[in-house]
Amino acid sequence: MFKQLVTLTRGRMTDRSQSYLDANAMTLLRQQMRDAALGVEKYRKSVAVVMAYAQQENATLKRINEQITDLEKSALDALAQEREEMAIEAADAIAQLETERDTTQKAIANYETQISRLKTSLKRSETQLREMKQGQHLAEAKNKAHRLNGNTPSSTFNDLTDAATTLDRLQQQQDHTDATAEAMVELSIDDNADDVITRLAEKGCGTPIKPTGASVLEKLKKKAAK
Repeated sequence: MFKQLVTLTRGRMTDRSQSYLDANAMTLLRQQMRDAALGVEKYRKSVAVVMAYAQQENATLKRINEQITDLEKSALDALAQEREEMAIEAADAIAQLETERDTTQKAIANYETQISRLKTSLKRSETQLREMKQGQHLAEAKNKAHRLNGNTPSSTFNDLTDAATTLDRLQQQQDHTDATAEAMVELSIDDNADDVITRLAEKGCGTPIKPTGASVLEKLKKKAAK
């Protein structure tokens, strides 16, 4: 039982955490995008630093090659002047520079390999970031549309429904009032007609609408005569 309660508690905490993340998904996405953009910018600077080191090594290589060229010329001049000791000294210096040159060339080759790999990775990261930004813009647009569909239209539809109900009720009341007024007019017309007929009948013109004592007596007299 205790284990089940612990599992249930953990489940509720996870659900609440997930619900909180879902409710703040856009805020979380915007911060993650800012972090990603900052990371790509740092990566770009790192690539620039490596390229700067490579440029320094290339400058060193250029300097070494120039020194070797100068020393070789000097050594040749010394040999031409039969100053072999000077030529040997120049040759020793050239040997040291050639060793340094080989080391520098290896460093440059290593930098070039790193730079190529870093540039490829940076390009991929920049492309992914650009696509993510496009996705972010689309997500924000959809989020705004969902808020609009979820809030404003709902209240508007409710207001329209309430207004339609009120309008329908008002129209029913007005129709009932109009019908009542028409009925009153018809009743008034009928009453006036009945009065005219009755007055004419009393004067011997026409048949009265309602039976009277005189009309009933007249009928009785006719039956008795038969």
